[in-house]
Amino acid sequence: MLHLQARPGKQSNSHDRSAQSAAAAAAGGGLCEGQSTHTLTYTHTYSHIEPLLHQEAEEESGGGYRGTHKLGILQWTEPIQERDRTVEETHVLICFRAPQGKLSTGEFDRISVHLLHGTLLRHVGNGVNRSQSKAPWHFEEHPLSTDEVEVKVELSLLEKEKEMDGLSPNGKASPFADCRPNGALGHGSDDDSTPLPLYHKPRDYVEASVCHVKDLENGQMREVDLGSGRALLIKEHGEFSAMGHKCPHYGAPLVKGVLSKGHVRCPWHGACFNIATGDIEDFPGLDSLPTFQVRVEKDKVIIRANKQALQSQKRSKPMARCSAVINSSTGFSHVLIIGSGPAGLVCAETLRQEGFTDRIVMCTMDRHPPYDRPKLSKSLDSTAEQLRLRSMDFLQDHDIELLTEKEAVAIDVKARSVTFEDGLRMEYRKLFIATGSKPKPMNYKGKDVRNVFHLRTPEDANSIARLANNKNAVIVGTSFVGMEVAAALTDKAHSVSVIGVESVPFKKALGEKVGKAIMKLFEANRVKFYMLNEVSEMIGHHGQLKEVVLKSGKVLRADVCVIGAGSIPATGFLKQSGIHMDSKGFITVNKMMQTNADGVFAGGDVVIFPFPPRNNKKVNIPHWQMAHVHGEVAALSMMGRATEIKTVPYFWSAMFGKTIRYAGYGDGFDDVIIQGDLDELRFVAFYTRSEEVVAVASMNYDPIVSRVAEVLGSGKTIKKRDVE
Repeated sequence: MLHLQARPGKQSNSHDRSAQSAAAAAAGGGLCEGQSTHTLTYTHTYSHIEPLLHQEAEEESGGGYRGTHKLGILQWTEPIQERDRTVEETHVLICFRAPQGKLSTGEFDRISVHLLHGTLLRHVGNGVNRSQSKAPWHFEEHPLSTDEVEVKVELSLLEKEKEMDGLSPNGKASPFADCRPNGALGHGSDDDSTPLPLYHKPRDYVEASVCHVKDLENGQMREVDLGSGRALLIKEHGEFSAMGHKCPHYGAPLVKGVLSKGHVRCPWHGACFNIATGDIEDFPGLDSLPTFQVRVEKDKVIIRANKQALQSQKRSKPMARCSAVINSSTGFSHVLIIGSGPAGLVCAETLRQEGFTDRIVMCTMDRHPPYDRPKLSKSLDSTAEQLRLRSMDFLQDHDIELLTEKEAVAIDVKARSVTFEDGLRMEYRKLFIATGSKPKPMNYKGKDVRNVFHLRTPEDANSIARLANNKNAVIVGTSFVGMEVAAALTDKAHSVSVIGVESVPFKKALGEKVGKAIMKLFEANRVKFYMLNEVSEMIGHHGQLKEVVLKSGKVLRADVCVIGAGSIPATGFLKQSGIHMDSKGFITVNKMMQTNADGVFAGGDVVIFPFPPRNNKKVNIPHWQMAHVHGEVAALSMMGRATEIKTVPYFWSAMFGKTIRYAGYGDGFDDVIIQGDLDELRFVAFYTRSEEVVAVASMNYDPIVSRVAEVLGSGKTIKKRDVE
């Protein structure tokens, strides 16, 4: 479905004159002086001869209008005899029809067809009959001088009087009332409508024979070279398909992933992509994959691919834009999102992908656009620019407003408003709370000493790396963040010391055997451990850290200290709101990420939610990947498209060039079954409860974790006896 976005338009006298005359037959009269319009713009390049195609163009204007219109494209060639040779002339037909009875508060007044490249056969009228080759059209005919034509179709909407019932405060019809799957607003459509393929110029494409038809068996994948780039060729159920070969998240080779039931799961972090559409179906990551045409000729498999798509290896899903004209200082947003991490960002993008056209405001305490926080502890020298997930330009292009350095301090669920520390007050229709976590408080003397960090921002990471250069670094806590920072500092610092309250790192999450193996890896890289210990005091000289004193009495030299001793939910500002939280401060939500307060949703690290594999027991899973899922589920719930969480939790940690991958929910495991060699750090660990495998972790054993995630995600169980 093609979504044409409504933008404020100019009066008709600014349109191209030749286009106006061609459109006159379809226009129901001229615009009055000073009357406002909305303009829909559709630009496309055609280079292939296609039968008559009809594209439903959906639009929702600031005037409350909803409707469906027809754009028809016809291209064909005619053999023309020139002296001693026959040449082909290409012709193009552009047609438009607005079905009667499908317009509510507005109608199109003017249609403009602009020729941007080549010459054009142009028919313009007010109807089309698909079953007949001849139709009552007014037309002008010009043969094309080239085999390519680019046209721009502008449809100007005459704004009518607004309907007041069901409108939002800015006079706009509520987007929540008429939403349909895939963002389609309610409309009447013909069953035989065919989507319009997005063709580009031939020189933008590459075509190559990549293998024999019998080279691939069903269920197999192969990475193939097309000259201008590589693609992933897939054969499933006797059908070939092709798409980008790298996961858009971190660039993993998908050929090493898992193919199952129409999608490919990334071998590194578990993201899933539909092999027919390339769409991302499970997280982490924001982007989808390009897909390429595949055909079989004389037992050869041939792929035709856009060169740019081959190079980029990723694409964003189409998104709607905000059709309401809103002053940025207006203290109201139809959807207000607190937090710009993966939950908040995916919520905003999913709303736009599903056709939401009202205002979205995302507020964050950060000073930067959304960035890849898990990389902070793995790559301390990275800047916010290098880590960013979406640029300000991207957010602006999709009408996602970002307010930085905004800390929410209170929520009034009755007034539907949020108050921020700087005094700003914003009202909302739907609210999504995704404030994440904050460091767990620690009791020790000397909290005013400088060069003690909680790793929260790129500036923190950069400062840690700079201060640790050839100096003594102390890490407090054996969380994944703390251990990753310790690993990252070993090639910078003079010494690295780690303080932990457990006997071995990761004992609770990965078990003692795996924890010991990882501890040996760190010790082999000059890291000293002080386990079963805590910090008593930070001692400074001229205000700067010089020593860390442990409760055991041990004194460690320290020029920089990083505290990675766990976290708590950042929900303190909700205490007087009436939003239900548990004793630890986690927000309680249902399976659709709704809180007990009307119109208030929450997701990410701050929530406990019903987890289907544990009989809907409410759990907290603070994974980067899970936050993506929460954002998507919340957005769909806001639009009346309730969906349940079906993902398998997945996380990863990187240390010394080695990656731990983990899938499932292993809380409360009672046994660990190891396959492989722990000493060589090439192993897979199965975590069991009673007789069932509930989680899996591995190092250097790809794609076993993604394979187990695929099995668990299908609803099947893995028994303990199957892995012993």
